[in-house]
Amino acid sequence: MRGSAINAILSTPRGLTILAVLFVPLWCATCFYVSWVSGWLVLARRFRTQSEAPGEVRTTGSILFMRFWSHYGSVVRLIGQQDAMYASVFFLFRIGHPPLRIPWDEIRFDRTRFFFRTYCVLTLGNEEKIPMRISVRMARNLGILDRYPAS
Repeated sequence: MRGSAINAILSTPRGLTILAVLFVPLWCATCFYVSWVSGWLVLARRFRTQSEAPGEVRTTGSILFMRFWSHYGSVVRLIGQQDAMYASVFFLFRIGHPPLRIPWDEIRFDRTRFFFRTYCVLTLGNEEKIPMRISVRMARNLGILDRYPAS
């Protein structure tokens, strides 16, 4: 019964307008909230870049976790270059997530285990210390394991 009432409202132009007016601010607020909780906004204060990374995409579409185990599933693109690691978020989630360029000397590396999986933990920013947990395979694709072989 309730579903049919919602369908009736959404089938009118006015109902679709109301949905759009409610959805867009909620989407923007959610993106900003996730960026704030995960630490992306903190990193953007110092490491924001205006453009995407040059060169070949080394890894994309993998799951990563940031501060407070904030989960980014297949929406973050990471590129490892000689000078830095570049991070950007898929266009629809870009609100509150500007592209980042983090120099390698601002990244610390460690490994950890959680529920029988091994993760590489990148601590981003010498001042900010925002953790980013990625798979060993992703770290290998980015060339991180070559930079920190003894860890």
